[in-house]
Amino acid sequence: MYRKVKATLHLMNEIKVNEIFHSLQGEGYNAGISAVFLRLSGCNLNCPFCDTDHEEGEMMSEEQIVARIESIRRGAQLVVITGGEPSLWLKSSLLDAIHALDPDIRISIETNGTRPLPEGIDFVTLSPKDQFCSGAQLVLESCDELKLLYPGADPSRYSHIRAKHRFLQPCATNDMPTNRENMARTVEYVKEHPQWRLSLQIHKILDIR
Repeated sequence: MYRKVKATLHLMNEIKVNEIFHSLQGEGYNAGISAVFLRLSGCNLNCPFCDTDHEEGEMMSEEQIVARIESIRRGAQLVVITGGEPSLWLKSSLLDAIHALDPDIRISIETNGTRPLPEGIDFVTLSPKDQFCSGAQLVLESCDELKLLYPGADPSRYSHIRAKHRFLQPCATNDMPTNRENMARTVEYVKEHPQWRLSLQIHKILDIR
């Protein structure tokens, strides 16, 4: 009986992981910093531009995830948890275990802001998608970094969000003339609204993950 209960608890402790890899943070306030990325599978929204296959993933225990992070981080002190929508899986127990690897580790999360977050996150990037997905409602009212795709999202709709940093990121498409236009429009918006900063996806410029 004890074994059954223990096995059940182990399964309940598993998380569907899309991938874990070491690279540089490519965008936003922490751009250029060595980081381990923990991409979790699954999302509660269905954005038309999403580039993540939410069906792909491996069920892993928190212990396996932490061991994998430690094996590849090479001293990196930033762990970025993304998705999908990572709050579907994330628990404070995993965050505590990651922090226990190194007292200097910071955990960053990128969320669409439609779900509450557990304790133990050091840096919250709010990337709302409510203007792209009908029925999506924000529950987060504050963050470290507010990041919007532009053009597409109307920045004025998020003036009530308390954010230490505000970034606009040009919306990337498969059409180069459209990308150039989006870049130009984003630059002009930032010039006219200096509370916003430009965010570029430097990992794509460098052709790294």
